[in-house]
Amino acid sequence: MDLYELCLYFFVYAFLGWCTEVAYAAVKQHRFVNRGFLNGPVCPIYGFGVTVVIYFLTPLKDNLIVLYIFSVILVTLLEGVTGWIMDIVFHNKWWDYSEQPLNIGGYVCLTFSLIWGVACVLIVKFFQPFIAKPISILPHTLGLVLIVLFGLVMFSDACVTASAIFKLNHHLVIMEKVAHELHQFSDQLGYDLSEKVLVALEKQEAVKSKHNDSLTELRELEMETAEELRYRIEELKKRYHKISKIHSSNALRLMKAFPKMEPHQHKEQFHVLKNFLQNKKKK
Repeated sequence: MDLYELCLYFFVYAFLGWCTEVAYAAVKQHRFVNRGFLNGPVCPIYGFGVTVVIYFLTPLKDNLIVLYIFSVILVTLLEGVTGWIMDIVFHNKWWDYSEQPLNIGGYVCLTFSLIWGVACVLIVKFFQPFIAKPISILPHTLGLVLIVLFGLVMFSDACVTASAIFKLNHHLVIMEKVAHELHQFSDQLGYDLSEKVLVALEKQEAVKSKHNDSLTELRELEMETAEELRYRIEELKKRYHKISKIHSSNALRLMKAFPKMEPHQHKEQFHVLKNFLQNKKKK
């Protein structure tokens, strides 16, 4: 099994993995959901994971028990490391098994590891021979062309997806800053309003003969400060909503593909943006 064959297996299983995820989503949600990390019909984690399993575990295919045990160990390592790396790079958790028993950091859990182990046994023992045969008779030159073509398309797709994620994270940072500024400004103006009211009350106590004038001044100060407060807060709210309305089809697709996707920071702003994009899509 050389690098040429492994590359072809990668693309085949990346596509089949995507088909599996789409079929699972269709059964569960009764609609089409592009469950891949990329825009195209591929799930690279499936392509890489299954290819690694085939390469290392094919020699064990005649011993089902040993094959199953090593399959569970290998896919657990692959899923855990992949989830951890994506978490570090993109500052988002893409799947979360935290609610499952015997999980490690939410990246892997015993239940799914056992399921993936069964799937790997079925692939290595029964499914792989059907994939290997057509690949073995594929003209070598055509195979190389397909590898280069699919590789370029997937690389371009990965760049577009990564750019969308980084833009999403940047928008969340801006939304967080505006929300913080809005909160600070509201507190400051509320404090200023209180100070002006107290000053007016002191004047009212000091000059009893000007009772009516003091009340009038008090009301004017209240109205002036309240109007200033309202205007500045409205301006900040407009900025906040303008940022939240930045539409990204890639961001929405990723949110739908990974329902448990959640950033480590700016979680409140993420859910505001997510709700806005979902509501906009429904209209």
